[in-house]
Amino acid sequence: QVQLVESGGGLVQTGGSLRLSCAASGRTFSLYTMAWFRQALGKEREFVAAITWRGSNTRYADSVKGRFTISRDNAKNTGYLQMNSLSPEDTAVYFCAANQYGLAEDERDYNIWGPGTQVTVSS
Repeated sequence: QVQLVESGGGLVQTGGSLRLSCAASGRTFSLYTMAWFRQALGKEREFVAAITWRGSNTRYADSVKGRFTISRDNAKNTGYLQMNSLSPEDTAVYFCAANQYGLAEDERDYNIWGPGTQVTVSS
């Protein structure tokens, strides 16, 4: 009974920044790990970043380390992905996901998903 909805996607130029939001509604207290995945056209969905309940533990894909920052505000039931120094290779549909147990990089370890938001980085 938990729903996730992403927002903040759009069109940005190379080198620009965007902040994605993931709003959770319903029974949100059971959420432990929030994560972001992305899927480029014709490509497999890939892990981007994940964060645990208190925000003490985070994990990033090598491709976004140093550029992206994942965070969450549990009082607002919202997760965030700050994306800086964007490249056309970052163009994808970005999905918010969650599970009830722990950090994971495999999409099969997440059982709650948002519908996705498009991020397009122009060159």
